[in-house]
Amino acid sequence: MMDLDNIPDTQTEAEELEEVVMGLIINSGQARSLAYAALKQAKQGDFAAAKTMMDQSRMALNEAHLVQTKLIEGDAGEGKMKVSLVLVHAQDHLMTSMLARELITELIELHEKLKA
Repeated sequence: MMDLDNIPDTQTEAEELEEVVMGLIINSGQARSLAYAALKQAKQGDFAAAKTMMDQSRMALNEAHLVQTKLIEGDAGEGKMKVSLVLVHAQDHLMTSMLARELITELIELHEKLKA
């Protein structure tokens, strides 16, 4: 993995950054997929499985968020990082995954109340 404390200057480093960004997309997507799977379990009344999946979703999202934080810290608001379509896509993935988790958490709680 590349050193996120230093923003890439060379083509090799730019490719390493792209790998990191792809990891951000993968972790975000995994978090969202697990959250939707948890909702499916909650709809079926299996709240223990839903909780386990939401915990896994949180861990994947935390990993993605950590990468995002390092990228932002590395740029320090100075515009050192070249913005690419893949980077924008990764940010979009992360934000939609965060929103999905928040809403799905609420939906699972509603399902629990309805089934009680």
